[in-house]
Formats: sequence, C-alpha cells, structure tokens
Amino acid sequence: MSYPGYPLQPGGYPSQPGGYPPQAGGYPPQPGTYPPQAGGYPPQAGGYPPQGGGYPPQPGAYPSQPGAYPPQPGAYPGQPAAYPPLPTVSALFLIALLIVFSTAMKGFGTDEQAIINLLGSRSNKQRVPLVISYKTAYGKDLIKDLKSELSGNFEKVVLAMLKAPAQFDASELREAIKGAGTDEACLIEILSSRSNAEIREINQVYKAEYKKTLEEAITGDTSGHFRRLLVSLAQGNRDERETVDIALAKQDAQALYQAGENKLGTDESKFNAILCARSKAHLRAVFNEYQHMCGRDLEKSIEREMSGDLEGGMLAVVKCIKDTPAYFAERLYKAMKGLGTKDRTLIRIMVSRSEVDMLDIRQAYIKKYGKSLYTDISGDTSGDYKKLLLKLCGGSD
Repeated sequence: MSYPGYPLQPGGYPSQPGGYPPQAGGYPPQPGTYPPQAGGYPPQAGGYPPQGGGYPPQPGAYPSQPGAYPPQPGAYPGQPAAYPPLPTVSALFLIALLIVFSTAMKGFGTDEQAIINLLGSRSNKQRVPLVISYKTAYGKDLIKDLKSELSGNFEKVVLAMLKAPAQFDASELREAIKGAGTDEACLIEILSSRSNAEIREINQVYKAEYKKTLEEAITGDTSGHFRRLLVSLAQGNRDERETVDIALAKQDAQALYQAGENKLGTDESKFNAILCARSKAHLRAVFNEYQHMCGRDLEKSIEREMSGDLEGGMLAVVKCIKDTPAYFAERLYKAMKGLGTKDRTLIRIMVSRSEVDMLDIRQAYIKKYGKSLYTDISGDTSGDYKKLLLKLCGGSD
C-alpha cells in the first residue's frame, strides 16, 4: 500500500530510488513503497502534515470554539498576524462625542447648548482625546474649527477644557509672562498650589511647547526676592512627607521670627528657604508654633515685613498651605467683586479645580462670604459663558 501524499519529513524515511536498502533488524527493501505497519503509523510530534481532505483530529490541536477561533498571531497561512480589534467601549464613546461635536458645528449657526452639554458632563480625560480623534475622523483641526465658530469668554472656556492640566497650566504661565506686563498673581497661584509631580510635568510641557525652560522665562521677566521665590517653587522639589517633627517646627518658627519681627529689616532668604522647601504638613505645624510664639499669625507678620509682589507671593504660599480651598475661594471672590470681572482668573480656577477640589472650594466660599459661588457666578456672568461655568461649578449650594 503506497502513500503518495506524504512529503519528505524531517527525521522520516528519505525517498530512495528503487526502495529502501535492507535495514538490520528492520524493514526489507520495498520497491518504492512504505511497508505496511501493524496498528498504523506511530503518532508524529506536532501532528500529521497536510493531507488531502484536511487534518485528522489530533490531540493538542485547536479545540472547537463557539463562533470562531480566537485571533492567533500567524495562525492561519495567508492571513494577517491577527484580526483587527473591535472598537472598545471608550472608542465607541469617543465616536459618539465626535458626532455631537460635528453636528453642533454643522450647517447654519452653532449649537452651543450641545457643546455645553458635551463638555460640561465629561471629565478632562474624556475631553482631551477629542482633539486628535476629531482630526483622525474628519481631517480637520478641532481647535481651529471651534475658534471659527465660537467667540468671547465662552470660546476661552471651551478651549481651556480641551487641554490636559499640565498643558493648560503651561499656557497660562506663558500668557502671564509674555508681552507687556506680568500677571504675578497667576504665576504664584499656579506654582504655590500644584504638587511636585504636577510642577515637573508643567516644566516638561513648557519646554516642549515654548522652546525654553520655565525657569528661564521666570528669570527673564521678574526680579529680586520675588523672582527667587518663583524659581524655588518652580523646582517642584518640596518635601512631601506627612510626618511632623514638632521640635523642628518650633525651630523653624523661631527662625522665621528672628528673620522678621525680631529683626531690623527682613531676611527674605530665610522665609524663602523654609516656605518653599518644607512639607505642607510641617509648615502647618510651624504656623501654629509661630502664632504661640509671637501672638500673631505669620500672614500678619508678612504684611508688616514685606511689600509688593514679594508680599503677595509669600502670602499666597502661606494661605495655600494653610487651606487650599479657602485660598481659591478668596481668589474667585476677588475676581468677581466690584466693577468688572477678572475673567481669565475666573476661567482658570474653574477649569483647573473643577475635578480637584471644587466642592471644598464651594463650601469654603459660602462659609467665608455668606453666599454661594453658584449665585455669584450667575450674577456676574451671562449667556453660554455662564452656563458652562455653572456646569464646572457643579450645581447650586
């Protein structure tokens, strides 16, 4: 019986003209055929080679799968290494958002309410990928399209919400520095309230976007002890341990007293070294010890000993360390009180803190000013700008 379908097998019997030669104790020569074997041929490692009619069932072959075999890299000859993956839930979600965006800006006019609903009810991590996904889907720049369709403060809030936190902070720092004049309050607000990791990421984004380091930008636009304060904060190197050494806290409180209230003139460098390097938990203990030591809080001493941008910067650092939500509540209140509104400050804080501590800010606001942040935003802004800010606020108190 012959088996013309078997190709040459590694480790198998080579084809021999005229049959196999006699083997000691083995098979006698056969004219061009394999001799019959009792019980058939033994199993082959890896299964039998391809035969007309397909593979016979082999142990170790693919088990039957409901529906289909799972994608196997390089499994089927002539097929790609794997089947393309189906869209994930997040991908389908992005597609849905893109459709809303595209529809909102299509045809005559713009559906601002659709944009408010879309951005105001999504997290930053859900919003940011829309920019690249929009370009992939439609071959257009979402930011440029929005700029062509929107205007004023509403446009500014929308564009801010489509930036990652570090990207937004870097752009705000850039705006605070470039051009005539410097927004010192913006610089100190961002650098005094962000964590080490956040400041380091801001530094990376700033260098990549603007081709110079943040420190270079700061040193080129500020001066004196205020510049030193900003440069120190921009290192992102504050001690972040939660443990407090009361003996060291008393020592630092004494050092601050000796550098200010108990000295003719002020040793600003000592304030800088302690306020920019020590952990927030440690500094809160220092502030308590300082109050006990000299009968007034450190903020009052700073107001007595310093002036100008340095005073504002040092006060911001102390306030932010004491109670960050209360610090931002005060910043928001000052942005809206009186004639005119400091919209850039209002937008920056509402966007940057909306997913961080907005609820705490709202509680601090009503506690300090006797009315809700929601109410003040409603009374101080209008239109789509107001609607989107109120979405970020998260509801009335």
